[in-house]
Amino acid sequence: MTIGDSSLTTLKPGSVGVAGIVFFVVAAAAPLAAAVATAPVVFSFGGVGAPLAYLAIGAILLLFSVGYAFMSGHVTSAAGLAAYVERAFGRTAGTACGYVAMLAYGTFIMGLYGGFGFSTSFVLESTVGLSVHWLVCALVAWVLVALMGFRAVDLNMRVLGVLIALEVVVLLVFDVVTIGRGGDDGISFEGFNPAQIELSSGFGAALLFAAVAYLGFEATAIYGEEARSPRRAVAKATYTAVIVITVFYAVTMWCFSLGYGPDSVVAAANDNPGGFVLEIMPRYLGAWTSDVISVLVLTSYFAAILALHNALSRYVMALGRAGALPAALGTTHVRFRSPSAAAAAVSVVTAVGVVAFAISGADPFTQLFSWLTGLGTLGIFVLQACASLAIIVFGRRIEARSLWRSLIAPALAFVGLSTVICLALLNWDLLSGTTGAVATFLPWLIPLVAVVGVVVAVLRSRVLAGLVPTETRIHSAEPTTGETTIAESTRTAQRKTERT
Repeated sequence: MTIGDSSLTTLKPGSVGVAGIVFFVVAAAAPLAAAVATAPVVFSFGGVGAPLAYLAIGAILLLFSVGYAFMSGHVTSAAGLAAYVERAFGRTAGTACGYVAMLAYGTFIMGLYGGFGFSTSFVLESTVGLSVHWLVCALVAWVLVALMGFRAVDLNMRVLGVLIALEVVVLLVFDVVTIGRGGDDGISFEGFNPAQIELSSGFGAALLFAAVAYLGFEATAIYGEEARSPRRAVAKATYTAVIVITVFYAVTMWCFSLGYGPDSVVAAANDNPGGFVLEIMPRYLGAWTSDVISVLVLTSYFAAILALHNALSRYVMALGRAGALPAALGTTHVRFRSPSAAAAAVSVVTAVGVVAFAISGADPFTQLFSWLTGLGTLGIFVLQACASLAIIVFGRRIEARSLWRSLIAPALAFVGLSTVICLALLNWDLLSGTTGAVATFLPWLIPLVAVVGVVVAVLRSRVLAGLVPTETRIHSAEPTTGETTIAESTRTAQRKTERT
């Protein structure tokens, strides 16, 4: 069977619905792990008004979702945001964004392996007295993710559904019990009082860390090729994911405030950031839940790694299928119709990165986790901002009738996302957990990788210009394998499937 066969170039259509896509998005957000990592920071900077930070970020991303849903009706590709940028600005820009996406998702995954390894080692030591090196714990997770990434998307969806249900249920039970008991000092709605923003001198930093909790929601479009009724599924999944995540985090942060008491919650976040979440939940759910919650934090990390691994594999596959990476990466598994070659490549690269950090003696949490998740966070914000501009340009080009969907909403989203990017750069030492030369260098990796993408696209075009006759390139019914763009590769593969 050759690479040109449709069974080796297309993902499995109709294999995931709205609920499945939402599972992938919520899993990437890692509700419990994100709460443990970011809640104390958001309270430290945002004060009692921490829930407002999540509402504000939710509003920005809802605006982004309006244009995102509009664009998904015109572009269906496993390349997600990169395909949107390509449709508006051309192949070179799309390839550059595709390379930035690989950097952002790849570094975030490696950082999560560090967080998972560190947390698992700590839990094993504290609960059963078993001392296991963090790298061993990370590699166990790596093996499971590598095997599952090789399989069909529906298997990953079922596993993520179970893991997400467990961590969401425990947080919801905490919310209900805390509200039912009236918290530590009665029910107070000060957390939703806009005046709290004025009282907080660090609300900008609070917004930044609240935004971290939403990472991965933009992956809905990546599953468009595999979705049932992709145009409707992507739009519905995007709106659903943003609304669910916003309400969930805002209510849960409010309940943390009630649990400690509005007058004590900020001091608790400052004095014990590591135990801020893990100590308040057993207080209301019972001491027996302490170990359960610790384990669920680990499954939350694992679910996030698996979800982002799936997303990155599809980006790599789309770029390989378009010729921006080796063509072998653009193939799919004969039986599972999964991006197996791309998934294997992602597994190898992330393993090399994590092992390299371990060999260097880097700390798995303060360095591997903090540095690389910080870089991944910034990269994904940049992708979202670029996609907002692409939606505006594309909307004006096709003379869209809805100014709200194709201009106003994405323009407002661009302003909001640009604000978040500025906050990330201004507070880079907080976001990445590092200072000095490394802190200065890491953000520059994003434009550097984008330039590499531009160079690849330009060199590829020049090579093709010399190898493919002009008449053939202009008049060919379908793009040749060498000059297929990200979006065109999706349409070509789908046409082959239909003919088959």
